[in-house]
Amino acid sequence: MREWWVQVGLLAVPLLAAYLHIPPPQLSPALHSWKSSGKFFTYKGLRIFYQDSVGVVGSPEIVVLLHGFPTSSYDWYKIWEGLTLRFHRVIALDFLGFGFSDKPRPHHYSIFEQASIVEALLRHLGLQNRRINLLSHDYGDTVAQELLYRFKQNRSGRLTIKSLCLSNGGIFPETHRPLLLQKLLKDGGMLSPILTRLMNFFVFSRGLTPVFGPYTRPSESELWDMWAGIRNNDGNLVIDSLLQYINQRKKFRRRWVGALASVTIPIHFIYGPLDPVNPYPEFLELYRKTLPRSTVSILDDHISHYPQLEDPMGFLNAYMGFINSF
Repeated sequence: MREWWVQVGLLAVPLLAAYLHIPPPQLSPALHSWKSSGKFFTYKGLRIFYQDSVGVVGSPEIVVLLHGFPTSSYDWYKIWEGLTLRFHRVIALDFLGFGFSDKPRPHHYSIFEQASIVEALLRHLGLQNRRINLLSHDYGDTVAQELLYRFKQNRSGRLTIKSLCLSNGGIFPETHRPLLLQKLLKDGGMLSPILTRLMNFFVFSRGLTPVFGPYTRPSESELWDMWAGIRNNDGNLVIDSLLQYINQRKKFRRRWVGALASVTIPIHFIYGPLDPVNPYPEFLELYRKTLPRSTVSILDDHISHYPQLEDPMGFLNAYMGFINSF
């Protein structure tokens, strides 16, 4: 019996070693094209990936897109062309730890740092003195809240925000329902590094698919694109560190919700109502109570947490309706 267990152990060690060194998947032609058309800039020695497209000639309008967790700027590809027909500049970045940007470890990832990276990108592009429209989703909503807080403090060097449009983000900790895997990774202690190393495409796809609507779930190839972005630069190994943003939302609720509650610029929310992470009607009731001056677009009943991917035309129409209203 003892020899049998020894044999199993000897077999398991190389298999586990091979599993832990599985290379990231190759980029699909579409994802490769997205990377090739983008650029990098350096923030404190770290490379940050971004897209910057010139759209309507003669328009002064600029929109900056802030993506969600755990994906990347590629989340916006379905509405990208539509935005270039309205804005002169359409800009998006991969936050530090996401997509094609660097993913240092160990590293203290924070919403504050991500907001500073957005500011640094606009300085890099020479746009620091321009009025910016922000369009955000999920994790990006909280980055937008921090940028809004800084804007309201009238601090020099901060973004001048013209408008803000949020979508399906946990801006209120009390109505946010993180997934089980997210809870395990953010609060797992010594278990978290083990879980991040054991995560694979199967675990990822099974965990992410339920946040999409039943009729709008991503194809396997789309899920592979998301997973390739995560695996790039060993991003799966920093997911537990990135997830500390959930705890940061609780700690800095007064700062970030307060920035929204006292807003004077045009603000809008695009909502996929089937979202299990920010459930209806609890989330929407609190949002309308806290931000009575904000307008809201509620998409079809079957649209869930990723509205810009699940219903790109509905999302784009909702956003254009907002941006053309002032």
